[in-house]
Amino acid sequence: MEKKPESIFINRELSWLDFDSRVLALAKEKTVPLGERIKFAAIFGSNMDEFFMVRVGSLYDQTLLKTNKTDNVTHMTAAEQINAITPRVAELQAKCDKYFQHLVSALAEQGYHKVDFTKLSKQQEHFWKTYFQRELLPLLSPQIVDSRHPFPFLNNKDIYYIAQLHSKNEGVSYGIVPVSSQFERVLFVKDGETACFAFVEELIAHYAATIFTASTVQKQCLFRVTRNADITVDEGMMDHDVDFRDVMSELLKKRRKLAAVRLQFWPEAPQEVVKFLRDKLVVPADRCYTQTSPLDAGALFKLAGRISGDSGHADLFYPAARPMQAPAGYDLYTEVRKHDVLLAYPYQSIRPFIKMLLRAAADPDVVSIKMTLYRMASDSQIVNALIAAAENGKEVVAMVELRARFDEQNNIDWSKQLEDAGCTVFYGFDDYKVHSKLTLITSRVNGQYKYLTQIGTGNYNEKTSELYTDLSFITTRQEIGEEASSVFNNMALQRLTSEADTMLVAPLRFKSVLLEEMDRQIALAIQGKPASIILKNNSINDPQIIDKISEASCAGVRVDMIVRGICCVRAGVPGRTENVHIRSLVGRYLEHSRIYCFGSGEAMRIYIASGDFLTRNTERRVEVGVRVDDPAIAKKLRGILDLQLRDTVNAREMQPDGTYTKVHPAEGKPPVDSQMAMFGYFKDGFEMAPEKPRPEPKAAPKPQTAAARAVVKPVVRQRAALRPKRASLLQSLFGRGKK
Repeated sequence: MEKKPESIFINRELSWLDFDSRVLALAKEKTVPLGERIKFAAIFGSNMDEFFMVRVGSLYDQTLLKTNKTDNVTHMTAAEQINAITPRVAELQAKCDKYFQHLVSALAEQGYHKVDFTKLSKQQEHFWKTYFQRELLPLLSPQIVDSRHPFPFLNNKDIYYIAQLHSKNEGVSYGIVPVSSQFERVLFVKDGETACFAFVEELIAHYAATIFTASTVQKQCLFRVTRNADITVDEGMMDHDVDFRDVMSELLKKRRKLAAVRLQFWPEAPQEVVKFLRDKLVVPADRCYTQTSPLDAGALFKLAGRISGDSGHADLFYPAARPMQAPAGYDLYTEVRKHDVLLAYPYQSIRPFIKMLLRAAADPDVVSIKMTLYRMASDSQIVNALIAAAENGKEVVAMVELRARFDEQNNIDWSKQLEDAGCTVFYGFDDYKVHSKLTLITSRVNGQYKYLTQIGTGNYNEKTSELYTDLSFITTRQEIGEEASSVFNNMALQRLTSEADTMLVAPLRFKSVLLEEMDRQIALAIQGKPASIILKNNSINDPQIIDKISEASCAGVRVDMIVRGICCVRAGVPGRTENVHIRSLVGRYLEHSRIYCFGSGEAMRIYIASGDFLTRNTERRVEVGVRVDDPAIAKKLRGILDLQLRDTVNAREMQPDGTYTKVHPAEGKPPVDSQMAMFGYFKDGFEMAPEKPRPEPKAAPKPQTAAARAVVKPVVRQRAALRPKRASLLQSLFGRGKK
């Protein structure tokens, strides 16, 4: 019997858990400063919360529908995926508990001792009991659950104390005490010369039994419930003649009441209590987890933050590394008219971009500013710049995506402020999220319209610009501006963009273009010519792209992939992906930029984009990217990729079985930290150049020979029902109009 070819696919959910495992690994990495290790443990917990709310929540919903829907790469049903997930989560949680104990021991060596409420001296007992009675007890709201008192609604991710109670008259009942969000999560006290810290929920758990004086506390613990957050706009919600903001506000109310998908217990899980909560919340046994690390990872962020505020502990954290500021006299608004500009966050400051928006807001030649807004800071200077432009009489058009998960309320609030300032606000497509990072500034100079276009890989968010690695390409090339104008008009008119030359625009002009680029490299390899593909993004699960990567590998193309998170393709599988090399970079900064590079030298074609290779990005979102034709910037982008492929500090490489191993420097070679090296790489990034002619855009590739065409599979390009046409000036300025 012929042996079945080895699968190259990895389940998406299991791959996501592998990513969080790589995050957790940094919580025990001795080369990482202690304070940062605490943060990585916190990030692991925060990631796991989102995983259950979104991914497990979605799978849970699928199981209720009782359909045979399977995932698109491994073809596992929702039930099969949940069954595969649950033991892996338990394994990771056990690791987290172990690493947390190591962190506690390491903190003690640094003079920070965690309070163990089971081992208090009489003096300590008196202090904490007094603190509990004076500071906490007046704010506690205990509840009894019995035949006369119904089970209360439990908020998503809140911590609760629960006790099984027994009285002679009433028999068995339960007492529940919410741990108020008003409480300081981490309490710091001085015990002589020793600094001590305690988590407030543990303090409450120690003394809460004293609240229920009429009963005997038989069993007790802390617990936390995680609820499904995977809720989308229902067609029925759109039947009414209401603003989409109101629909989203209603959706957020519904989300708070969705089904429970996980129960966490600390420090032990009394079986009677577990059964009681499981019955009330309808959570299966395999989604109940007992842990000794904090139930809410937010407490670890608080702990790290408190320690970082103490003097004399700078060595417990990464050395300070602030974004490089532009030199005095640097004006991006002026500079980009001389040459294309690439900004790299967090290595360079986002301030020049904000100042550029403010310059445009005040420039009498500027007639309109258009921008897509997905995630914004709560105190966004960028949005305030748009408001200033509107107040200065500019036409400001903002495409605000209200469905940016967990940022919905922030986006609703900003959309109202934008409208109040006189901006034109619209909300994108019914069936496609707008995930693009696109800005277009239109000026009228000497009777002609001129464009300034920015295309980025990251959100317009000042806070994340100091935490995420992202790229921002800014140009005044007229041809790119015209394409960007067409994209904005199509979005405003609910049309997908199907035609562009330099820009990538999902879902119709994104995947197809990149597949064509891969086909060119495959054809070169078959002809015996040099061929290469380098793909850097956050995630990949699109089966069509994975198949093309496998095809390229089989043709002899070397494929290097830098994938931070979900990666549903296995590297190094004989006869399938043996020329595919995959690494993940997890370090000080969150790798977020997307760079797609095909070929090398003069023939190299390189793109940046907002979209990953998940099917949601390639087929169900409006993403925007651009081919970078400026030789200097293209070389700079390729240099970033080459640097990350040499990383021996943050990198882990995938093995043929799908596992990852840490990359170590070769013997005698110094370690390469690509993230920190980027500060040096961009030290002259704010170029101030004299006026000079722009390089001509690269010519389109020459037609292939008949032999080459024979080995390249044609890519069928979808076309929109309504093809975009050159918009009128009125459309260009006003979009769809205010709601």
